[in-house]
Amino acid sequence: MSSASRPPAAQPSGPQPSGPRPPAPQPSGPVPASAPPASAPAPFTAEDYRARMDRAARAAADAGLDGVLVAPGPDLVHLTGYQPPAATERLTLLVLSADQEPVLVVPTLEAPDAEHAPGAPALTLRDWTDGKDPYAVAAPLLDVAGRFAVSDNTWALHLLGLQQTLPSTSYVSLTSALPMLRAVKDAAELARLEAAGAAADATYEEILNVRFSGRRENEVAAELARLLTRFGHEQVDFTVVGSGPNGANPHHEAGERVIERGDMVVLDFGGLKHGYGSDTSRTVHVGDPTAEEQRVHDVVREAQQAAFEAVRPGIACQEVDRVARAVITEAGYGEYFIHRTGHGIGVTTHEPPYMIEGERQPLVPGMCFSVEPGIYLPGRFGVRIEDIVTVTEDGGRRLNTTPRELAVVD
Repeated sequence: MSSASRPPAAQPSGPQPSGPRPPAPQPSGPVPASAPPASAPAPFTAEDYRARMDRAARAAADAGLDGVLVAPGPDLVHLTGYQPPAATERLTLLVLSADQEPVLVVPTLEAPDAEHAPGAPALTLRDWTDGKDPYAVAAPLLDVAGRFAVSDNTWALHLLGLQQTLPSTSYVSLTSALPMLRAVKDAAELARLEAAGAAADATYEEILNVRFSGRRENEVAAELARLLTRFGHEQVDFTVVGSGPNGANPHHEAGERVIERGDMVVLDFGGLKHGYGSDTSRTVHVGDPTAEEQRVHDVVREAQQAAFEAVRPGIACQEVDRVARAVITEAGYGEYFIHRTGHGIGVTTHEPPYMIEGERQPLVPGMCFSVEPGIYLPGRFGVRIEDIVTVTEDGGRRLNTTPRELAVVD
């Protein structure tokens, strides 16, 4: 699925399979036995985190900013390996700038946790106690008239507190100012994404063996969640099961509808393994499809293949979207392709870059994103096919390798 990047380029209206999706049903009961998992990847080191923080500080300076301010969330995990026990009203803030060492401001009661974060040796901790003003602790770390990129999920409470303490400072969202901060993955990150993709592929292969007809959507969704866990996901983010007319809603929340013979069923599922995301979609049919259903699926498969073949360094993100959209439009279904073609993936399942008209960011080796065109016929059925793709030196490589042909299930 996909999301907006930068100060957003124009986005199509309608449901967007790349914004927040319905939460996945959580596995219940015993997790099925599986083969022993492959050895876990080596953990990131303090030097890895130091390099990431240095890159962020340099990127901010190159963008004409005085630094980067990072609150708890995926950016903090990516840059430091630290995730507070809970996001609360107590200020936690990483301050990065090119002219000083990284500093993490934390509540005193959470300082022991922060000290054990893998990136802690690469930064300085400054703690503050309840009853004291946390913004007075953070203020000396900031240029009094500086302009800063702020992580998107920073609480308004904290941003307003900083502004009140330092009224001459100004702020811009991290995604709009530095949209590519997490976009290019190194070899260790790619290995984690490959492992997550392989686990999602194994999940799809297994789900083809279960019965669909006569079962509720949420039962199949729970099966997907169990399988993702079985194949090593520590977090299941979404398990979309859209049967029959529900498949025409890209972010349908699996519910009580009983799947019937003759239904097209959209499956879209993923989560985190080793801290990095999986996200794949396949569309199956319960029993033999009609000629029209097969044709629509073939059009989506052709669009997905064409978009994948377009991936190479130097082309703009929007070109991937244009190629997929052209195939679907030429086939007469353009108005039914109601979302962007893709979104980045990493420590979250949606992040920049975005494959959408107006996004002129060029592709570079190491970028990872989904390629997921779809056709959604209201009240009837939908089709989506999605792989995660990484940009190589001379093209693209899929991280999902399961068949993209229309599978017939019972």
